[in-house]
Amino acid sequence: MENQVYLFGIFIFNGLIIGLIFDFFRILRKSFKTRNWVTYVQDTVFWIITALIILYSIFKFNNGELRGFVFIGIFIGTLLYMLIFSKTFIKINLFIINCVKKVLDFIIIKPINILIKIIKKIIFRPVSFVIINIHKFLSNLKIKLGNLNNKNKKTQI
Repeated sequence: MENQVYLFGIFIFNGLIIGLIFDFFRILRKSFKTRNWVTYVQDTVFWIITALIILYSIFKFNNGELRGFVFIGIFIGTLLYMLIFSKTFIKINLFIINCVKKVLDFIIIKPINILIKIIKKIIFRPVSFVIINIHKFLSNLKIKLGNLNNKNKKTQI
């Protein structure tokens, strides 16, 4: 009997771990926009990890015996996690991820944007200035050559 209580506790703990892993993937989805296929891959990875945890625990602690209390323990553990820890875990991790995103944005993204603006001013503006002036020069040259051509035709008549 004492052994079954111990095993029941192990599978409740498994349920807590599964709930934690589930929230990890929920946090990823809330923090980063992903395409549908990425979500499918994440779901598949979640179920593979969950299956491995359950199978490992069943073989390691219960000699491979599949009993009803295993599933009840996992269900209770997951339910306890969702009711007690999930909201707090998600809030804390979303806060941390958002802070890291802001810091990375300030340290990496903003300097890169400033560098791009400087490069545009230094390189692209002069190049575009030269291209625009060459285009104007060629347009004016074409007009002048057209006018000369028209004058030559009038003097020949």
